[in-house]
Amino acid sequence: MFSLSRNSNHKTLILWSSLQFTFSISSLKVVWRKDQSLDQAIQNDKQWRLCARVVREVLNEPGQVIPLRYLEKRRERLRLPIKIQTFLARNPGLFETYMDRIKPKSDPVRFVRASDRLNQFLEEEKKIYSENEPLIVSKLCKLLMMAKDRVVSADKLVDVKREFGFPNDLLVNLVPKYPEYFRLYGTPGEGKSYLELVSWNDNFGKSVIEKRAEEESRLMGIRVRPAFNWKLPPGFYIKKEMREWIRDWMELPYISPYDDVSHLDQASPEMEKRTVGVFHELLSLSIYKRIPVPVLGKFCEEHRFSNAFSSVFTRHSGIFYMSLKGGIRTAMLREAYKGEELVDIDPLLVIKDKFVELLDEGIRQRVEKIRVKQEMLKEDMEFMAARNKEYNFHEQNAEL
Repeated sequence: MFSLSRNSNHKTLILWSSLQFTFSISSLKVVWRKDQSLDQAIQNDKQWRLCARVVREVLNEPGQVIPLRYLEKRRERLRLPIKIQTFLARNPGLFETYMDRIKPKSDPVRFVRASDRLNQFLEEEKKIYSENEPLIVSKLCKLLMMAKDRVVSADKLVDVKREFGFPNDLLVNLVPKYPEYFRLYGTPGEGKSYLELVSWNDNFGKSVIEKRAEEESRLMGIRVRPAFNWKLPPGFYIKKEMREWIRDWMELPYISPYDDVSHLDQASPEMEKRTVGVFHELLSLSIYKRIPVPVLGKFCEEHRFSNAFSSVFTRHSGIFYMSLKGGIRTAMLREAYKGEELVDIDPLLVIKDKFVELLDEGIRQRVEKIRVKQEMLKEDMEFMAARNKEYNFHEQNAEL
C-alpha cells in the first residue's frame, strides 16, 4: 500500500507504524471468557451494597428522615427485590421507625430514620476519613495529574467518589483545606464546575508500576524496567497471532500515565501503551481495584480515551478482566486479586468492614429474636400439652 524509500520523512514512518498498528488491532479478535473467581468477588459485595444504597437514600433526605411509603415507591430505582418493611425486618441495625405527620393536619404515618447504631457508624466513618486524609489528597492529586490540562469536572469527581473512597464533603470541606494543591471553579451541581491542580507534586507523579520497578531494582541490585504483569488464569486461551501481538506490544517502553502525551498520535501503539497505563493506575487507585465501565467512560475527554476504549479490557485480558456480573460491565485489575479476594487492602476499606459488622450485628439480633420467639412458642406448646393431658386425666376420673 505504501512504499518507503530512503528519502521518506519521519512523519511518513510514524504514519506507517500507526497504520500497521491499527490494522493489526482491528484484525485481532479476543473472545471474552467468564472468570468465576472475579465474578464472585463482585457477588460477595452485593448484599452490603444494596443496604448502602438504601442508607444513602434516607440520609440524602431533608432531616435524614423519610415516610416509609415514599421509600417503598423507590424500590425499583434502588433495585430492591423485597418490600421495604421486609428489608427493615431483615436489617434491624440500620433504621428505626416512628409515627409522625407529613403535613400538620394530616394523619400520622410511619417514618424511617437512622438507628443509633447507624449514627454511631457514621461518626466512625468520619474519623476514618480524617485519619486517611493524606491518602485521599494524594488520590485526588493523581487523578488531576493524569488528566488533560490537569483539570477535571467537579461533578464527575462527585460521581466517582465511592470508587476511590472520597468523602461526601470532598469539594465542600476537603478541597478548600488544600489551596496549595486545588482550585475550584464554579459551583458543583450546576454542570460548569471544575477542579484544577495548582501545583505538581513529584511524590505523587509515580505510578504503581514505576514504584514496583523501583522496589524490585532496590532488592535485586539491578535496574528493573517498569512493565505490566500479564498472566491469564488457568483454562484461558488466546490465539497464536494474538500472543505474538501482545509479546511485541509488551516490549514497547512503558509510558507513565503522568507523562505529557499531547505529541502522541491517538492511533499509535505508544498511545495504546499509555491508555493501558492510565486504566491500570485508575484501577490501582480505586478501593476495590475495579470500576464500572460506564463510570470510566465519564473521563474520556479528560484522559483522552477513545469512544471504543472498553475494548482495551478484552484485548489486554492478561492485565484486566471485564466482568458482566449483574448486567453491568466492570473493569477489574487481575493482579489485584487472588481468587476472589483482594491482595492489598486499601486503608479506606475499613469503612466497608465497619458497615458489614453493623449489618452482621443486626442479623445476629434478628436471629436471636427468632430463637427466643421459637423457644417461647415451644414452651407455650409444652404447657398447653401438659394442661390438655391433665384435663383429659380429670375427665377420665370423673367418668369413673
